[in-house]
Amino acid sequence: MAIAGETKSLAPSASSASSNVALDSVPFSSGNPLIEEARGVVVLHPDPPAAASSSSVLPVGRKPRVCVPAVPNHLTYADFCHFCAFFLEHMLEMRIVRIDGVEDQYSVLIKFDSQSSTDDFYKHFNGKPFTSLEGNVCHVRFVEDVHYTQLIEHAHSSATSSAEQPTCPVCLERLDQDPGGILTTICNHSFHCSCMSKWTDSSCPVCRYCQQQPEKSTCSICGTLENLWICVICGHVGCGRYKGGHAIEHWKETQHCYSLELETQKVWDYAGDNYVHRLIQSKTDGNLVEYNLYGDHSANGMCSTCSGDAGIGEALLNSKVEDIVEEYNDLVTSQLEKQRNYYESLLLEVKEDTQKQIVAATEKAMGTKVQKLQAKLDKCMEETKFLNDIHESLVENMEMWRERIQKAKEREQAAIRLKDKKIAKLEEELRGLIAHFECQNTVTEASNSISSDMKLEDNSSHTI
Repeated sequence: MAIAGETKSLAPSASSASSNVALDSVPFSSGNPLIEEARGVVVLHPDPPAAASSSSVLPVGRKPRVCVPAVPNHLTYADFCHFCAFFLEHMLEMRIVRIDGVEDQYSVLIKFDSQSSTDDFYKHFNGKPFTSLEGNVCHVRFVEDVHYTQLIEHAHSSATSSAEQPTCPVCLERLDQDPGGILTTICNHSFHCSCMSKWTDSSCPVCRYCQQQPEKSTCSICGTLENLWICVICGHVGCGRYKGGHAIEHWKETQHCYSLELETQKVWDYAGDNYVHRLIQSKTDGNLVEYNLYGDHSANGMCSTCSGDAGIGEALLNSKVEDIVEEYNDLVTSQLEKQRNYYESLLLEVKEDTQKQIVAATEKAMGTKVQKLQAKLDKCMEETKFLNDIHESLVENMEMWRERIQKAKEREQAAIRLKDKKIAKLEEELRGLIAHFECQNTVTEASNSISSDMKLEDNSSHTI
């Protein structure tokens, strides 16, 4: 971060943008107040007139930079990234700053890749509520320029606090390889926007500095404020064994054997049951100093170890550095090996439990399926038996009906034969009757002809 000396006037820069419109100069600050703090001024274009629509009137000579002031503190960096997620791929840089005199809000300076993306962002988000459950509205202002005016370094600032991070501390990738832009937190640490969008609060992942006043540490289990120990591996805070003993319970559950006492800054090894620290943080200037465990201080406050010559002490200290580094490396290696074995055992247990659950579930499923198939088979057997019984009864009925039909046929044939005999006999009688009637007709006709002849003869004799 290149910060120039304090500037007394910003009129030339402000007037260069527009000679007719007065620009607003808003002082801001950024950085961790405990280490390094930067101050500056952001030059903003004025808000559009009240009679005009805020999304249709755009200032002349605007640049692809905007400022989102008055973002409430309860809206985390991840929430803000999700709020403007659609435009993250067009953002080159996003910087979190504090506006002077505002305690419960922060502001965001955003630089875009093009003016069209900047205008779209302004039209889309200006006047839009941050969430549907609150009345806070997002205000967007175009930025003309940003000036850093002052850099305040404290006595115990770290040598690496102002160094630019070449890679993202979260994913360890280069900051220029993510198309989603770079987000610089309020403590001047830079991250990928995609990495910060997964962070759950507004604190910095590097220095854990939060823009609000940090609360006192408490035991994560019982909430006590006394005799607290923090796990140096995962950050779990628990009380000591003379309180609730939740720190040692955390070690028994996770095998994280190194814990730092928050009051004395001393490290305890649960596996070795002793202190293993070599360096602690001085409460006077914040620097790391060697902790003298065996020094014997007399009544006058002089230590038997450190009362000797300063050069000898420095030589002894330098001679111990390599041993301390080697011991620390061995300690870290052994701890990592223990952690690897521990987690491999956990993975093995999980794998075995999963295999057992799979086998049990398979057996249960197969048993249930076999029971269902057996029930279906029994039902089919019962239906088959029922159908067989019906078939047998139908066969018996068929034989009986066949016999009845045969007897009926025989009776019908006998009746037909008897009927035929009767018909033949009746036909013979009918023929006899017909012959008899024919004879009678013949005799009658003959007698009638004879009588007519006799009448003719009588008539003829009378005429003569």
